Amino acid sequence: MRANVLDYSHIDDRCADVENTHSGKELSLKEFVDIILEVSSLLLESGAHCERINRNVQRIAQKTNYKVEMLISFTAVSVSVTDMDNEENIITANKKIIHHGVHFGILTNTSLLTWELAEDRISLQELHERIKGLKNTSRYSVWLVRLFIGIACGSLCLLAGGNLIDGAFTFLASFVGLVVRQEMIKRKFNLMVIVICSAFVTTTISGLNILSGFGYLPQTSIATSVLFLIPGVPLINSIIDLLEGYIPTGIARGAFGGFILLCIAVGMFISMTIIGISNF
Repeated sequence: MRANVLDYSHIDDRCADVENTHSGKELSLKEFVDIILEVSSLLLESGAHCERINRNVQRIAQKTNYKVEMLISFTAVSVSVTDMDNEENIITANKKIIHHGVHFGILTNTSLLTWELAEDRISLQELHERIKGLKNTSRYSVWLVRLFIGIACGSLCLLAGGNLIDGAFTFLASFVGLVVRQEMIKRKFNLMVIVICSAFVTTTISGLNILSGFGYLPQTSIATSVLFLIPGVPLINSIIDLLEGYIPTGIARGAFGGFILLCIAVGMFISMTIIGISNF
């Protein structure tokens, strides 16, 4: 009599697939490194401080069997990923940062995606696809940004004690100054040259308020019209990084922000010297 032999190979294969999925093995080590570099560089380019980047990356790593160590600098991100099932399997890679900007929507949505992964609502593959989609997030209309930057600076002028004429000069100066800044960025000028030129144009237009004598407090026009150039996010991130122990990056961000402030001052000084403002 022939004994019936059951084939459990398909069951073993399914169990292996489930085990690999829960241990983060649905992606190879190289693919996982690509995800980590994509996430960390996107966060750094969008204005995240170092500890926020590290928290998001470690949140992803906790859903896998990979160990991630990071080195975040001002211009690049370096990661070293180790497969804990085979500790000789290590990949170290880095990615250069294209630019430094601020996009709080990308920061928020990236954090939400990593939390969805942590709560098993999405897979690593889906996380990777949606992170790629975030890179193409639509931004506000250029003209809408210019309009509201002008309104914001004009409103600050009014809050500082200026009248409607002072606010109008401030609105026009910041509007035109932002146009100059954006157009020079589009043409890939050096950032510091861009800041000097933008500050020069903005101060020249707002300085006409002092020369005309129409405003109540014309000095407020110059003081508030250049505020859109202030590097608030880099300076804040510099302090946060220094407090959290990311000393080199914190110093680099502080130096970057300080140099932008210096360029603003240079642009304002050149403008006020040319148009003859000496009582500011």
